[in-house]
Amino acid sequence: MMTFKAALFTGFLLLPCLAAGEEPLKLEEVVVTGTREAEPLKEVPATVNRIKEDEIRTVRPSHPSEIMNRVPGVWINSTGGEGHITSIRQPLTTSPVYLFLEDGIPVRSTGFFNHNALYEVNMPGAERVEVIKGTGTALYGSDAIGGTINVMTRPAPLTPEIEINPEAGSYDWKRLLASMGNTRGANGVRLDLNATHSGGWRERKEYNRYSGTMKWDHIFPGGAGAKTVLAFSKIDQQTSGGAPLTKADYDSRPWYNYQTFDFRNVKALRLSSAFEKEYGESSLLSVVPYLRWNRMDLMPEWGIFNIGGNNYRGSLSATEFYSLGMLAKYRRDFAPLRTRLITGVDLDLSPGKYYERRTIVTRDTGTLKYTGFSFDPSTVNNYDYDATFFGASPYAQAEFSPVEKLRVTVGARYDDLSYDYTNNLTTSANHPESDRKSYYHLSPKAGAAYSVTDDISVFASYNNGFRIPSTTDLFKASGTATTASNLKPIKVDSYETGVRGKYGIISFETALYYMKKKDDIVTFAVAAGNSQRLNAGKTEHKGVEIGLGVRPVKEVSMNVSYSYAKHSYVEWKVSPTVDFSGKEISIAPRQNLSARLDYTPEVLKGGLVELEWAHLGSYWMDDANTEKYKGHDLINLRASYKPVPGWELYAKALNLFDRSYADRVSKGATGEALWAPGTPLSVYAGVVYNWRQ
Repeated sequence: MMTFKAALFTGFLLLPCLAAGEEPLKLEEVVVTGTREAEPLKEVPATVNRIKEDEIRTVRPSHPSEIMNRVPGVWINSTGGEGHITSIRQPLTTSPVYLFLEDGIPVRSTGFFNHNALYEVNMPGAERVEVIKGTGTALYGSDAIGGTINVMTRPAPLTPEIEINPEAGSYDWKRLLASMGNTRGANGVRLDLNATHSGGWRERKEYNRYSGTMKWDHIFPGGAGAKTVLAFSKIDQQTSGGAPLTKADYDSRPWYNYQTFDFRNVKALRLSSAFEKEYGESSLLSVVPYLRWNRMDLMPEWGIFNIGGNNYRGSLSATEFYSLGMLAKYRRDFAPLRTRLITGVDLDLSPGKYYERRTIVTRDTGTLKYTGFSFDPSTVNNYDYDATFFGASPYAQAEFSPVEKLRVTVGARYDDLSYDYTNNLTTSANHPESDRKSYYHLSPKAGAAYSVTDDISVFASYNNGFRIPSTTDLFKASGTATTASNLKPIKVDSYETGVRGKYGIISFETALYYMKKKDDIVTFAVAAGNSQRLNAGKTEHKGVEIGLGVRPVKEVSMNVSYSYAKHSYVEWKVSPTVDFSGKEISIAPRQNLSARLDYTPEVLKGGLVELEWAHLGSYWMDDANTEKYKGHDLINLRASYKPVPGWELYAKALNLFDRSYADRVSKGATGEALWAPGTPLSVYAGVVYNWRQ
């Protein structure tokens, strides 16, 4: 196996890179997410990867992982439906260390993080996706520790346009994507719709979603502009579609499921208007007010636990929150040293509530299926609280060029965040008394990008980050002592350097990173049935992200994305007798690879054939590092054909050779490995009709 040092050496020797999409990377490309404003990629001292609209249309993802895993260092793992767990410069985790944006606005409030947030966004209808890898809290605040994913909506078309895309596939897959719009005078409108149904290849894997996004682009007299976006999603799924099995069942009947009554129902609504006004060529004012509403009713399969013998408990819960927020920014350019100053403030008020009812679950010991449930008569509600999150976060950033080819960026953000918590039950060890929690943090950053030539640049940066505890960390103790309500923010120091550019037919980008987290949250078992949540952990994360884009002839291109990482516990003691310090973190593969070969012959009239190889390396199943999952390799095939203008036929086969593999393998406290089986061979086909006047 390649060592960490060898991977670093290889990365810089080859000057590897990311080349997302069919075209090689060009340094003239402009990205938005790195600075919240359009800026040349070569001047951004961070790894910002871009998935273009052409690539989204080529992949036509049935799950966010299908498109996101083409980015080096990104591993999105399926949990059923469009549910997912993310790994970006962190192990695979459901913890709140990632920020998900839509047009630069957080999809969810910091206080109500959910690791499935991408299923609330209509990704197949996106214009593009930008990914900042690494800590970005100096610009975006709490959550942006491991990475930030920004999904951009499509602008209104300049002329009348209608696009209809029905699709069908294996396991009762049906999807209809539709888009229409027009611009008349100072107003442009686009409507994107997504209706999806999947029967699923396993028991209890049914999934339905209905999404709509309406965008209104308007130009005011005098040159000011506004972009208003209204987005809604309704998601109904059976949560155990990605539930694990014993090794025996994984090998003999991977379609099997132990659950019979789990569900997840989600409704999400977002409304925002981005107003921008330029004053001459030197300044810009941007104000983005937004509204959010989200409700999730959940009976999770992963929430069932054994309290002894054949006595099982579960839960039925509901989470709901509203948001009223604003992103305000002022930018001013100065001639000396090509200086740019940016100041702004982010405001977020999100009142929410959570309640949970404990259930008694019955299980058939022969079939291992959970067959039914009843409400625990000993509790009316296991949890019932209101929590209002408020954040006021001013920030400032300066960019300047002391010499022509050098661009220096320095900045800082000050976060003043708080929760007003009201306990609606009797105060107890599991239900802290009503309280107000406040957090303050200053996040500095500094970086520089240098243009070695017109086509090659290098960059280096330092970022400080943090993550405040979420409402569930603080107020949903789940059997732990009330010390959870005294948790402090997790803190991160992140260092990064890289090189990117183009040489002849080759485009490349490489990044090296080192991150250290402290005050990480550890569940410490004091005694049987009694544990505490403590800021007692330290972890280390380091790696190299590399790739290569080559187009030897017009009809052929090859794109390779590769990452090598090591995630370790520096200090991680979970009981008086169990200490994982010095161990590698579980479910953290060292190697991840995606290689795509595209062929675009004239006979396909603008279509293509793409062969993709996806490799996931081995990883430890448990934090004690006793057993490894060996990893897997999958082959995917895509093809499209455009017989006449306005029409396209396409098909794809995922897991072409029908390999058995695991989406996820872990070992819990019992020591038994549980395997979440991956999807077998799946075939999809569709037709696109696009009418433009």
